Amino acid sequence: MSKIEFEPTNNKVGCFIYTNLQEVKEGQILEIKKLLNKYGVLFFKNQSLSPEQYINFSSNFGIPAKYPMLKPHSDFKDIYVIERKETDTGKSFGEGPHTDSSYLENPPRFTFLQAIDVPEEGKGNTLFYNQFLAYEALPKEIKKKIENLKGVFSSQGKIAQTRELRMADHGTSGTSEIKSEHNLVQSINGRKTIYCSPGHVVGIVDLNNEQEELINFLSSHQIKENFSYSFSWKKGDIALWSNRSMLHAATAFSGNRKMYRITIQ
Repeated sequence: MSKIEFEPTNNKVGCFIYTNLQEVKEGQILEIKKLLNKYGVLFFKNQSLSPEQYINFSSNFGIPAKYPMLKPHSDFKDIYVIERKETDTGKSFGEGPHTDSSYLENPPRFTFLQAIDVPEEGKGNTLFYNQFLAYEALPKEIKKKIENLKGVFSSQGKIAQTRELRMADHGTSGTSEIKSEHNLVQSINGRKTIYCSPGHVVGIVDLNNEQEELINFLSSHQIKENFSYSFSWKKGDIALWSNRSMLHAATAFSGNRKMYRITIQ
């Protein structure tokens, strides 16, 4: 069995995988999982998976999660279509740093995104922010402060406005506010990470007077340039990331773009 071909990004925020996913073997899946735990986001270039193959590959990582805000693809219930048309106005879906569906009691652990139709290279990039690196760079006193704190996450946080256009097309009837609480510090294989979605966090439990100041500090710290990587899409590319160790954000652009999203519980 051949080893996985991979190359970390120049700042170690993520990792490129060059293996053909149509031919991936069970042992290679284990390697991919190890790289995902280490880097937080993986970029699979030059892929040509059918929807069925895409769903099958994602099933190696867990059970598909439902997205409460949008209806799934009409033919593939595990896929959600994220589309922007050239005539659309306003912000792109997911524009602003966040981690997917963190307002749920059990947020999806992983997200897959597959490029079906993309504008010219360099437009419509997705920004990724490594929260392993962000945690490591925190001052000691902040690490100590947030160690046992819980954030309040809401579906009506700042990122909600970017869903409006998509919900007009594909929204569900379940659009009332959803809230949950999660630890601001998470751990993956012994490595600590900041879990604080700027697009969803609306408060911190038992921290009345200081919560706004702390949220603003973390939100600014989490997206510093040395923790970030801008991924430029080509048709067929797939990104896979851990929602516990990465933030991501769509970038502003005009043009046609269609992506297939799968989230994994």
